[in-house]
Amino acid sequence: MTVELSSDVLDGLNSEAINAHPHECCGILLGKGDVISSIHSAKNVHPRPESHFEIDPQALVEAHRAARGGGPQVVGYYHSHPNGLARPSATDETMATGQRLIWAIIAAGRVTFWREGDARFAELPYVVSPR
Repeated sequence: MTVELSSDVLDGLNSEAINAHPHECCGILLGKGDVISSIHSAKNVHPRPESHFEIDPQALVEAHRAARGGGPQVVGYYHSHPNGLARPSATDETMATGQRLIWAIIAAGRVTFWREGDARFAELPYVVSPR
């Protein structure tokens, strides 16, 4: 499966990582299926944001509430790796829910996409549409 997103979404992910550095940014991927139509930035509430992330639970509640009301669906999450590695960490693997959500990881100006499984991630190809 190939993830689809606009150049605006891709630019937004990179901007989030740049603005949060040296901390990890985080947020919610919104859309339908394998199409990411927008991102929703969230506060990183982890006590060690320089090396971990935890999406503000209120942002998750609001995103799921909006989806139930007819808004875009929560298709996954994103966060940055200030260490420059654009792949899931061991911590990411322990956080995987097995719900087959998409994770975007931003590092060193690069964005990669992953499908979570049962404590494993599979890298996903993606295509970028014009703005």
